[in-house]
Amino acid sequence: EVNAMGGRVETEVTSLSDAEPSGRIVARSSELRGVSLSPRDVPAVIDELPILFIAAACAEGETVVTGAGELRVKESDRLAAMAAGLASLGVRCELLPDGIRIQGGRLRGGRIDSHGDHRIAMSFAMASLRATDPIDIDDVANVATSFPGFPAAARAIGLRLDEAAGP
Repeated sequence: EVNAMGGRVETEVTSLSDAEPSGRIVARSSELRGVSLSPRDVPAVIDELPILFIAAACAEGETVVTGAGELRVKESDRLAAMAAGLASLGVRCELLPDGIRIQGGRLRGGRIDSHGDHRIAMSFAMASLRATDPIDIDDVANVATSFPGFPAAARAIGLRLDEAAGP
């Protein structure tokens, strides 16, 4: 879907483990454009939709995703959490019963409640690469469960990531 958005992304599968591919991804800077994902497109990218929503927020034009109602029953209601987070960063978006409509543009900084959802937290961490000001993300402990090396990996690609203990 990122390639459909105009992203210059190349993948190379080098091995399979339990039917999960491993390999190499090369992404190059590019201007993204909005896309429409229909219910038939969603199953193949269901877990990647939060980061796709961040890409959509940075894209030119509108992105519409429908048929993603399953996101409402993941670790959090990912549709609602992403819509609220995007809105708090100044992104025009509309929460749909089974999806979201996002108008691409600029991201401001702000505070995000990840609702303890690792994919929400990591997606908004990546959004900070394009935000005009810092993004503070609350409730991020679950990131360590799914991606223990995330802070180091994020820093390696240029993210200024400060970890702070919660209240």
